Amino acid sequence: MTFSIWTSLLLICLLGAMSPGPSLAMVAKHSLAGGRSNGLATAWAHAFGIGLYALFTLLGLAILLHQFPTVFKVITYAGAAYLAWLGWNAIQSKGGIAERLVSGKSCTAFQSAKEGFFISILNPKIALFFTALFSQFVAVSGDLSSKAIIVATPFLVDGLWYSIITFMLSSQALLGTLRRKAYWIDRVSGVVLILLAIRVVWMV
Repeated sequence: MTFSIWTSLLLICLLGAMSPGPSLAMVAKHSLAGGRSNGLATAWAHAFGIGLYALFTLLGLAILLHQFPTVFKVITYAGAAYLAWLGWNAIQSKGGIAERLVSGKSCTAFQSAKEGFFISILNPKIALFFTALFSQFVAVSGDLSSKAIIVATPFLVDGLWYSIITFMLSSQALLGTLRRKAYWIDRVSGVVLILLAIRVVWMV
């Protein structure tokens, strides 16, 4: 895998992690209600679920590429359309990330981790996102090291991003900055996702 291909993978994973949704709401809830330890437990349990999704999606798409190339191409186009749809929604977002920063009831770190794991495993949108994401990288994942990188990247990006969110929520100054910049985070992310969708179609 070349550095430029990995950079594209990294960027898409980062934008996926940053997109407002139930995962962000869950990490924010446990961080605000239970403190930093609960937030980190939620973040890395969620990342573990993301890693499992990445592994299973990569293996499934690799089978399609070799046995049903036409089906694989259809999935690739559908994935590009989904990325573009995510981008358009991000651009049109009225509340964005700030709306997801809500509190909740306190619980143990284990309970936080359990909820973080299940919010990733049981979210069908994550399955769609990984299908859209990996359809353009599975062709370059022939060797074991490339497969490991493709699976490890979303796991680490997800865990580190939500760890940053956890630390932000423990600092009022950083939390204020996040809320002030939410408008631009949404729109820049949306534009980049649409450009990446165009790139997927161009490469097919």
